[in-house]
Amino acid sequence: MLLPFLIVGGVGLVLLLISLVLGDILDHFDIGDGAISGTALSVGLVVFGASGTLIATTGLDLAWAYVLAIVLGLVAYALSALVVRNLTNSSDGVPASAIGLSGVARSDVSTSGGEVSLDGPGEIERRLAYSDEPIAEGSRVVVVEHVGTRVKVAAN
Repeated sequence: MLLPFLIVGGVGLVLLLISLVLGDILDHFDIGDGAISGTALSVGLVVFGASGTLIATTGLDLAWAYVLAIVLGLVAYALSALVVRNLTNSSDGVPASAIGLSGVARSDVSTSGGEVSLDGPGEIERRLAYSDEPIAEGSRVVVVEHVGTRVKVAAN
């Protein structure tokens, strides 16, 4: 009588591993406009299977094992969905624009390229840069355009 719990828990574990490696698998399908999280669903299935197996092995009536496993699975799903939604809402998603930031040229900057360090929040590394006019290493610069990971700078 443990087989249904083991199957559901195993399916949940496989889905959870897939969603951890490939991302939320239900995002690739238009299911519920993102209302259903594949990760949360996987967690709910794993908790259902694990709790049902544990409860059934205690000698409690099988009907109680199903009822408690369903309740615990739904609670785990709800908590997981809440956590996933909060993490999704708190992620940056869109990189901040560097236009207007000032900094220092760390190498000679020309139309073919160079490197700059910018003074701004989250700017801890050097950025690839280019300029219409040659800029000497050590000169102050300001970002006038932001294209992908590169910035276009002008002498300040």
